[in-house]
Amino acid sequence: MNRSPSSSGLLPLPLPGAPSSSWAAYRARIASMFAGTDGRVVVAFWLFGLINNILYVLVLSAAQDLVGSSVPKGVVLLADVMPSFLTKLVAPYFIHRVPYAVRILAFFALSTVGMLVVSFAPGGTLDEVGPDGVSGGTFGVVVKLFGIVLASLSSGGGELSFLGLTHYYGHASLAAWGSGTGGAGLIGAGLYVFLTSVLGLSVRGSLLVSAVLPTVMLVAFFGVLPKGPLMGRNKGYEAVADMEEEEEGGERDDRFDDIPAGAAASGLLAPGPSVAATAYEHTHHHGHHHRGSKGSSSSSSSSSFWANVRRAKALFIPYMVPLLLVYVAEYTINQGVAPTLLFPLDESPFGEYRAFYPFYGFLYQLGVFISRSSTPFIRIHNLYLPSLLQVANLVLLTLHALFNFIPSVYLVFLVVFWEGLLGGAVYVNTFAEIMERVPPEDREFSLGATSVSDSGGICVAGFVGMALEVWLCRWQVSHGREYCMMIEVG
Repeated sequence: MNRSPSSSGLLPLPLPGAPSSSWAAYRARIASMFAGTDGRVVVAFWLFGLINNILYVLVLSAAQDLVGSSVPKGVVLLADVMPSFLTKLVAPYFIHRVPYAVRILAFFALSTVGMLVVSFAPGGTLDEVGPDGVSGGTFGVVVKLFGIVLASLSSGGGELSFLGLTHYYGHASLAAWGSGTGGAGLIGAGLYVFLTSVLGLSVRGSLLVSAVLPTVMLVAFFGVLPKGPLMGRNKGYEAVADMEEEEEGGERDDRFDDIPAGAAASGLLAPGPSVAATAYEHTHHHGHHHRGSKGSSSSSSSSSFWANVRRAKALFIPYMVPLLLVYVAEYTINQGVAPTLLFPLDESPFGEYRAFYPFYGFLYQLGVFISRSSTPFIRIHNLYLPSLLQVANLVLLTLHALFNFIPSVYLVFLVVFWEGLLGGAVYVNTFAEIMERVPPEDREFSLGATSVSDSGGICVAGFVGMALEVWLCRWQVSHGREYCMMIEVG
């Protein structure tokens, strides 16, 4: 595959003052990326990224209001991400058999129903205790978590599907998707504050508004996105199916033994000749279209599955590990360390301790948005470098939570913003590398399968963060810093 001249990591930026550093040069670079791209593709994929991720952010923003302070927020995080992780873990091996239009309808239904369940769940949180000493909101919390699980299933299936879809629409679609997912963090957190604090809506009313948002996904797919590439994809499936059912009366080329239907269909749309395209021509020229037995169909499915397992193994070291690593580090920071990064109020811009954590979240999401929108300007090829830098951030902030050596909260602000930049950069550049390096016939599966790493990292961080936050808070209180206790009591 083609590779940038820079093989060691960052694509070098022009020196300040050099002719190539002008805005005209940047505009030319962006224009070359989007050259020949239908504007509808960019709009559609930006909306896909926004809507697929925004409910996740809204749910986390509403966590306190949904379950109360008696339930660790990591429980909401796990309900919001664990189903997504399991979906990404298993779906890539069979979802290629489901047309994209059917998937979109399923994702719309799951996310809408999920948010409606959360909205209309019985009122109350586990903080509300009746006169008999029993929590009055247990059933309501369980129902809310069930609704969050439904929305999470939609988010996980949506991410692997939309990433797979970028294979048919090129780098511009991936850049738009990445920017949309980054925008979801800022817009989602801001939207919940706007609905509840500015408009004065109740938590239920705010969540009902969010239940309307998945409609945008339908409009983007059925009303905005050009369908030409997908028409070719569907034809490709039919042709390859015929080829796979051929088993008697003719010789079969050994090159076709390990081509699953999904991968071959991807190859039909790839630029230049591919094995799948050759298989398509081979099938139609020789004309042996016998209907295979049930056994041959089962054998073909088994071969397809194991071929995809081999593909997944090949993705693990170069792409999955750095993406997993950066998500474990950053979400451990966000869920376990950031709540304890507190300073005396007279040394901060805030009037109450509760204001620290939301502002950290805003800075993090701002960094994510900027870096996920950065591929037209800068590319990162060495994915392990920013991942290890993120681990360094985790170590630095954990040590500060223990020993309180960073002199100013503004330095912590910079580190948290840097954390967001690193996390977003690894995410979008991982999939950009796959677009450039993975053979076209494997690309659709690879884009979807690799997405399991971010959800897997968040799941690990959810468990670690729940324990780490409690331990750090107790350490701080035992060493005379009672900030964590002050947050709990308001």
